[in-house]
Amino acid sequence: MNKIVVTGGNGQLASCIKDVVLQYPQYNFAFKSSDELDISNRDEVHKLFEEERPIFCINCAGYTSVDKAESEPEKAIKSNVYGAHNLADACAENQVKLIHISTDFVFDGTKTVPYVEDDVVNPLGVYGETKLEGEMAIRERLREHFIIRTSWLYSEYGSNFMKTILRLGVEKEAIQIVSDQVGSPTYAGDLADTIIQIVNKNTDKYGTYHYCNQGSVSWYGFAKEILALYALDCTLVPILSEAYRTAAQRPAYSVLDQGKIETSFKLNIPEWKHSLGLAINKLKKIQVGQKMKKRV
Repeated sequence: MNKIVVTGGNGQLASCIKDVVLQYPQYNFAFKSSDELDISNRDEVHKLFEEERPIFCINCAGYTSVDKAESEPEKAIKSNVYGAHNLADACAENQVKLIHISTDFVFDGTKTVPYVEDDVVNPLGVYGETKLEGEMAIRERLREHFIIRTSWLYSEYGSNFMKTILRLGVEKEAIQIVSDQVGSPTYAGDLADTIIQIVNKNTDKYGTYHYCNQGSVSWYGFAKEILALYALDCTLVPILSEAYRTAAQRPAYSVLDQGKIETSFKLNIPEWKHSLGLAINKLKKIQVGQKMKKRV
């Protein structure tokens, strides 16, 4: 049986994977939420693998609260390090391939050209440190792995920058947005499609890869495009990072080079503005559906 286990089953990336897998009836997916599977619990992880007997595990679980991680590092370590460790061990013992999602936060943002997979890592905070330690745990324990670093992930599901900007755009007349941090927005729907393509290719091109949509932009520019596509009349005020202090320091430049993953798996990666338009249209359809349900 071609069983595939997806952890973090209620998150935005897993939700997008649920949409994509409708095109792949040859696989049987088991989506496990954090309530159903605590990846930091070794016994739970090994029991799941014994019961499901998967051929692939897609790890979408993890601690992603960048600022909170500074004050509660033990929670980030538990999920991002111990969780990765446990999944890698279970995959190794059961001959399962692992796709693990990591982050641009493993870099310090001092470059001015896109980061490639072999660039020196130097995380600026607890979140990036724990994600990096998770990567290392996987590499030490499991050869058959694909680590995919991504950046600025958003979708019509869950909580993310796109949905926050749309909410604020309705509630406020003006929003201050950081303009000196540059990265590449990534539509989770595109990443989900890429993940399942890698599964379906049944390849042994294991290793670390970068995936984000084509192009780069500042948070200010990203927000401006979000409001324009949704036709919201809200004033955006560009500010510098020093004027918007956060608990965790962010990399000033975290654009990822997608050349390796694009070539290795023969991908056609969309430009970020195109994918943002798709995400907003899907969100509008969801909102229309929700309004119709309320009327019934």
